[in-house]
This record gives sequence, structure tokens and C-alpha cells, in this order.
Amino acid sequence: MSTTAADLSENPIHDPSAPVLPAARMHVVMPNAPVRARVHASRICLKGKSASITRHVEIDITGTPLEGSFRAGQSFGVIPDGTDNFGKPHKVRLYSLASPTWGEDGYGRIIATTPKRLIAEHEPQKITDDPNNHPLHLGVCSNWLCDRVPGDSIDVSGPNGKRFLLPTDPDQHDYLFLATGTGIAPFRGFLMELLVGPPAGTPAAATWKRCTSRIELVMGSPYTSDLLYDDLMQELAAKHSNFRYHPTISREMRRDGGKGEYVHHFIDRQMSHIDGSMSLLHSPRTLMYQCGLAGMQVGVFQLLARLGITGFTTIAAELAGKPVAEWTTEEIKRRVRPTHRCMLEVY
Repeated sequence: MSTTAADLSENPIHDPSAPVLPAARMHVVMPNAPVRARVHASRICLKGKSASITRHVEIDITGTPLEGSFRAGQSFGVIPDGTDNFGKPHKVRLYSLASPTWGEDGYGRIIATTPKRLIAEHEPQKITDDPNNHPLHLGVCSNWLCDRVPGDSIDVSGPNGKRFLLPTDPDQHDYLFLATGTGIAPFRGFLMELLVGPPAGTPAAATWKRCTSRIELVMGSPYTSDLLYDDLMQELAAKHSNFRYHPTISREMRRDGGKGEYVHHFIDRQMSHIDGSMSLLHSPRTLMYQCGLAGMQVGVFQLLARLGITGFTTIAAELAGKPVAEWTTEEIKRRVRPTHRCMLEVY
């Protein structure tokens, strides 16, 4: 499918097989008037000992307007304490919800997210920057959030997002979930909603039913030790035959002796198997969700075009006539747009 660049907007192009999404509450609490919540729990959620540090942080929003306001796939704002280098209050940072719609507790009173500590060296941003100036750079909000302990107060806002949601009838579709790093957060919430269900005795338990659709999760990570929620994903894959989990490691050799690969490399390799994990890309039932680093979406979109797989993207006419191998990253970002069967949450 192609169109002119002028036709491409921030809104996805309509697809007749598009999912019906539920209504989502938005901006119940604004960042300039956040509510005070409390940290309920915090734990490391990495598979092994890693150079990176990522935590599963649960936040208690009981008694605030945010209680029961979220849907799986949305995000919320965190405003860290203190001021910036100019003496002004810190701005809001958005974090993906890692919980199902009913929260961690079954009542929508405890939500969770997956912050990663940022510890790096300053890198030149402009040609005039001194390359010898490389002091330690620490992220503001994620490090602050990872520092919190149970009982600590935290300012939050939200909900944010109305499209990265599961359809109203999950059994009408099959699912390809593509994640890198902390982009696994919303998929934890989705899988809890599709396969695990709410705690017994909670309001949602009376009407919930397990999804029987096909679900494939490709989780991209530099090292095996960096995988997030791996124990849960392995457990779900072992318990539910309709769910398959594909850890995809870029900086280690594969078990079959092949070299490491990124998410789009894994998809490409699997497409050679007619009944393999990626055969669902040929089905009009399939919805694709991508969450994580923006480079993933570039590689995936270029691969879909090279393989001639339609239904997930719309390509501007100016780009459609150019060999796919010659597409630049900037061209893909500007001239390839998702349809309603492809949900993006990349950063």
C-alpha cells in the first residue's frame, strides 16, 4: 500500500481489518497538579547479573483519582523531587505501565513500571562541543525512581496513551509483540491480561476469560543477563501452548552457533519456515505491537517491505519506487506509517 507524503499524518492509515479498541481515560491527573502516591514494592527484574540495572517498581495509587483509571498499554507520569540545573522543578517523565488493567492487586490500586538506571558519560552533541569533555552523566528520573523504597512518596500523573491497547475482543486477533529492553513493560501487562487473569474474588475475575489466540513475543536484548521478566515469560510459555517466547540476543552467539541478531533479523530468519513462529505475519487477524528503541521499528518496517508483507504499514509513493535496500533511516521514519494493525510505542 502506498500514498503520497502529503497524505501521511501522525494518525495511522485506516485498515478495514483494524481492531476495535476500548475507550481509554486520558489525563485524569495533569502533570502540573500531580497526586501523591507511595512506592509499594521495588525489585530487580533482570534475568542475571548484568552491567545494567532495571527494576520492577510498584506504586500504590489508592484513594487518588488514578485508582482504577488505567488500561494495560498506557503510560503514566512521574515528577521527581527536587529541581533542575536552573532551579526549576523537574519536568514529568512518562513510564509504560507494566500491569494489566486491574493492576497488580486486582482492583487497580497498585500499578507497576520498569525503570532502568541511566549511568553514562557525556558525549558531544554539537560540532562545537569539546570531545575531551566527558564527565559522568546520570539520568534524573529513572535513577531517582530506582532509589525509592517502599513507603516513599512519589508524584504521579496520567493516564497517557489511547492506541497502544488490546482490542475489546482479544480472541478476534492474533498477536506479534516486539520488544527491546524496557519496552517489555506493556507486554507484561498484556500477557497478565490475556493469559493469567485477575486474582480470584476481584471484580474483573467474574467476567474474565483466557485468550486462546496465537501470541508470539520477540524480546530483544544485548545479553542474556539483560532479559527482563524472563522467569515469568518462560513460565507462561511452558503453561500456555498458544504463547511462544523468543529471547533474541544481539551480542552473544545463538544456541545453534549462529551470530547474535536483532529483532528484525530474528523475524527474517524465521520467515523461511512456512509454519514457523512468524507465519502469523501473513494472516489478516494479526496485530503487531512494537515497544522499545526506535531503531527496532526502522529495521522491522524495512524488512516487511523487502518481504512484500502488507497490512501493517503504508509507504509513501516517493519511497515505494526506490529499492528497499537503499531506504535511509530518516526516509523510513518520515515516509513509512503504521496502519491500525500496527501499534508503536518507540523512543
